[in-house]
Amino acid sequence: MPRYTGDIVDSHHHVWRAGDLPWLSGPMVPRIFGPYEPIRRDYLIGEYIADATASGIGESVYVQTNWPLDRVVDEVRWLRDVHEETGWPMAVIGSVDLFDANAPETMRRQAALTPLLRGTRQQLHWHERPEFRFADAPDRMKDPVLRKNIGALADLGWLFELQVFPEQMPDAAKLVAAFPGVTFVLVHAGMLIGHEYLGPWRAGLDALAEAPNVVVKLTGQGTFVHRVDPDLLSLVAGEVIDRFGADRAMFGTNFPVEKIWTAMPPLVEAWKDALAHLPPADQHAVFAGTARRVYGLRA
Repeated sequence: MPRYTGDIVDSHHHVWRAGDLPWLSGPMVPRIFGPYEPIRRDYLIGEYIADATASGIGESVYVQTNWPLDRVVDEVRWLRDVHEETGWPMAVIGSVDLFDANAPETMRRQAALTPLLRGTRQQLHWHERPEFRFADAPDRMKDPVLRKNIGALADLGWLFELQVFPEQMPDAAKLVAAFPGVTFVLVHAGMLIGHEYLGPWRAGLDALAEAPNVVVKLTGQGTFVHRVDPDLLSLVAGEVIDRFGADRAMFGTNFPVEKIWTAMPPLVEAWKDALAHLPPADQHAVFAGTARRVYGLRA
């Protein structure tokens, strides 16, 4: 098959002012993506646009960066202003504490600021290793307040960005089945930590693929290996596309996190190589079409 040369939508990136993020500007601590000195600084939209346009990316979706929970409305306001000044990003995924009964009111305040909002992300991943952990327990998907608030997403027409590890996927499959009217986006293709997790990861993908309201992001595969690994990209792309199809998969850079170990053009080229065996229409779906449909971007 010819290798992809068409337009690209980045379905998952960040921009930030380090001063807004205590986790980034505070003391260095072990984190899921390893040492992070290169990104302990501002990464503003101008730098992102330069990275993106050099890589053939013409549209993008911003994903929340863990501002303090009492400032999540400020985060959306800032992204609105960034978009008004530059035209980027073209869609925004915000954040809210879905374990708070008042979350729907916060989401309505966010929605009133800008039509760029498409959904919210609550990082629910939990692991025995503290530096891999975000949630405070492995089974937080069962929390009744969280589930009530996910139900409220349908009223806003918003999606939920689901970030879990392979061993949490059975609970995730039950969650998505309980809310067929909400689109769930599996972040970083289910966060395959290493080959020792292939069994539960594949089983989890099988379970999630049965739910038509789940799509998958082909993103973040440098998180645990701290490099662009062509074999890993090919493995993940193949397993995801086999189960979900190209119309339920989408590419993203996860910049600037992946900027710790790579420039953006080599990352994009490596994903093109990993998907080059697909028919042209499927390659276009992964690199542009699926993200445009899921995030309501221009045709």
